[in-house]
Amino acid sequence: MSTPISNDFTLERDAWGQLVMRCADGRQFIGVEPVRAFPISGRDSFLSICDAEGHELTCVEEPDRLSPDIRRTLEDELAGREFMPVVRRVKQVRAETDPSEWHIVTDRGPVTFLMEDSDDDVRRLGPNSFLLVDTHGIRYLIANVQQLDAASRRILDRYL
Repeated sequence: MSTPISNDFTLERDAWGQLVMRCADGRQFIGVEPVRAFPISGRDSFLSICDAEGHELTCVEEPDRLSPDIRRTLEDELAGREFMPVVRRVKQVRAETDPSEWHIVTDRGPVTFLMEDSDDDVRRLGPNSFLLVDTHGIRYLIANVQQLDAASRRILDRYL
């Protein structure tokens, strides 16, 4: 078991755009992700910072007490992570090549995106809900596949 990390750290992006956490003791973690512990009821408290494998490195109970630069970096990262259009209809999937080309309609309008055919890009959240993750890391929520029209469900059958 590794030594716990205090809230004495910095966050910055590396040359590849990955979030890097540098600890006061000199340790460095590349590809970290902030996650809200209570995304709906407690948006302003308890953020976990997880390593690239999803293991918690530290928990920040009061993000407001962090430096303005670190807080801004965390807020920017969370805003991108939490941007999640809801899929209303799947119009077409062109799977002749990898990545496949998806044409969908979301609660924010029509979207076309590319998606690799890997298990990481279609994630089950529950019995009827899924996340689709495009090649840019944008997540699209299927809240309940049973509520989609029959044509959308037929297209999704091969992926879910």
